[in-house]
Amino acid sequence: MTTTESIAGIDVYLTKTPGIGGVVRSDASDFQVTEVWTPGKSTDAENGKYLIVELTKKNWDTHHLIRDLSRWFRVSRSRFGWAGTKDTRAVTIQRISIWDPDRTIEANVPNFRTPNVKLEIIARSNRKISLGDLCGNRFRIAVRGINETEEEVRGRVNRVTGELSHAGGMANFYGEQRFGTIRPITHEVGRLIVVGDFKGAMMEYLAKPFSDDRSYEIRRRLWDTHDFKAALVEFPNHLRYERAMLNHLVKQPDDYIGAFRVLPKNLLRMFTHAYQSFIFNKILSKRIKEGMQLNQAIVGDVVCFKGSDGLPDASRTQEVTQVDIDGINNLVRKKRAWVTHSLIGHGYESRGGIEGVVLSDLGIDLSELTRGFEVAEMPELASKGGCRAVVIGVDPVFDVSADSGSGVGATAEFFLPKGCYATVMLREYMKN
Repeated sequence: MTTTESIAGIDVYLTKTPGIGGVVRSDASDFQVTEVWTPGKSTDAENGKYLIVELTKKNWDTHHLIRDLSRWFRVSRSRFGWAGTKDTRAVTIQRISIWDPDRTIEANVPNFRTPNVKLEIIARSNRKISLGDLCGNRFRIAVRGINETEEEVRGRVNRVTGELSHAGGMANFYGEQRFGTIRPITHEVGRLIVVGDFKGAMMEYLAKPFSDDRSYEIRRRLWDTHDFKAALVEFPNHLRYERAMLNHLVKQPDDYIGAFRVLPKNLLRMFTHAYQSFIFNKILSKRIKEGMQLNQAIVGDVVCFKGSDGLPDASRTQEVTQVDIDGINNLVRKKRAWVTHSLIGHGYESRGGIEGVVLSDLGIDLSELTRGFEVAEMPELASKGGCRAVVIGVDPVFDVSADSGSGVGATAEFFLPKGCYATVMLREYMKN
């Protein structure tokens, strides 16, 4: 059976212990996320031009909410800054910045009323909030309806935790949220953009039908007919981005690049980034399947080193040679270095090894791919090559007890660095 995970390139578990099963997000409040800010990132500036607001939301997509906030406050979306896109079906607490030089927005925040959204003024600042302000996220996630005894659940949880500890942490896959949980097409849109097929990318985004999507029938009709005018009548208002693209295409049917440019830049960049993420996931899956350790380098690997925040710094790397392998692995054991694999983009130079094997298996011509990531027709979507640690340490604390509904429940609390996914950790424990 094809799953969202396999579509995203994740087709292996790091641990062998059977999972506990169960369900997450039976209610959005079962999945709670709170931002953890990088130490020393001060936002206080009494006369700063940016208003810093704590945003608490439930069942809201970040991009959609920012769009609604910009409309409510009657300002451009470009005046908003945030450090990370959070899960939609969750309760999330994060900070956003709003450029507010004349303090009109600050005066109106107390009057803001939208279901499942709370805004609280924190401070003012001279800086816009960005990804660099975020250290990571703290999670509290409830797994419900586990059909095992409490003793068995505790035993399996402890065994999985031991296996992850032995492996150096969890495999650092990109989670399914990066690709779309209902319609996992974001990376495929990115692939088509990279190969220059903007019409195909546009149709993939607007119309590729998936059975779990409540808009399946209207997407399927557009997929079959390419009738933008009819689709604009049928597409519901909550599909705001699709409707914006369709509006453009009704007026200019062949301007596929222009249709993409009606989307927010943050959303646009997710397409090429998701394609990079898909290739990384395939490479990491291959490494695990081949029995190669994640917390031990081999000759030819590239490692990155610990940054000032104590986390992997992908800007500081070194290729492992026979001469220095013992010293490098000593640093890996001390959590001062991490094995990495590539985020393939423009400027990437082939490492060969399993990366080359995966690219070959995917039918990818590396020279064409790296040029494609420059996206000459839409340079704002260009993505450079880089690297990502293959394993991330995690230390979850589980509370196992009888569920208030049926079966057994398990609540996990843990911290993950930015760019790491709680769902990736949970899949090792649940194995659904």
